[in-house]
Amino acid sequence: MEQAVLRDDMVASLEHDTKGWIETESVSLAMRTVPRHEFVPPAHQERAYTDCSFERFGSRVLAPSTVARLIEALALPADGSVLVVGAGVGYTAAVIAEIVGAHNVHAVDITRRLVTDARRNLAAADYDGVLVDCHNGSEGLVEYAPYDRILVEAAAVNPPVALVRQLTPEGRLLIPLGTNPQTLTLVASDGERTAEFGRVAFDPLLIDGEQGDTIERNRTLREDREFAARESTSRSGWEHDWIDWTQQTHDYL
Repeated sequence: MEQAVLRDDMVASLEHDTKGWIETESVSLAMRTVPRHEFVPPAHQERAYTDCSFERFGSRVLAPSTVARLIEALALPADGSVLVVGAGVGYTAAVIAEIVGAHNVHAVDITRRLVTDARRNLAAADYDGVLVDCHNGSEGLVEYAPYDRILVEAAAVNPPVALVRQLTPEGRLLIPLGTNPQTLTLVASDGERTAEFGRVAFDPLLIDGEQGDTIERNRTLREDREFAARESTSRSGWEHDWIDWTQQTHDYL
């Protein structure tokens, strides 16, 4: 069966699902156009147009229903500038590019192998106009800011301040917030949480040193803070617990 037919069937199933993953014509058309098989690992090609997620270099290739859910929640403006944090294999960025134009889409990933993979996949699918850079996602990509929309495909406890600051005045940040459970949340440029889109389960947003493709895992900034906090309350060897002899005597009387 031809790939285009499989794509149409996939999108039709998402449109008619009881959860209504796809609601707008722009998202429907974009997902019918982007060749998802170009972004799926070779071992899973036969399931490229099923609603499945896959692993790639320690990252997850999102299921089509999840991608549709994210992009519908973004409510992309025409010709809007978009930053995708967590480029992964590039599929989400490609669907967004189909809606707003490839030159308006920027993506970052902390894992260099995924950046290389995303660039290769996007070029094969004719979306090489999307800029993909290896970068700490929590810091955004200030060189091309501000953005009308920022999508974070990883979870954090609170919205990263740097990302909020890189929004236009009317911009919106979409990010899974929380640990267990996580809630897909829309954040305005003033940091206010303006809407929620239900529970989700994403991997945590990584910082330098935590990516899976490093040869040697260096201690991270997060660990440094934890060690500092632990050491500030630990004994250095000379402290003694002073004994309250009066209380001790009282206790045994």
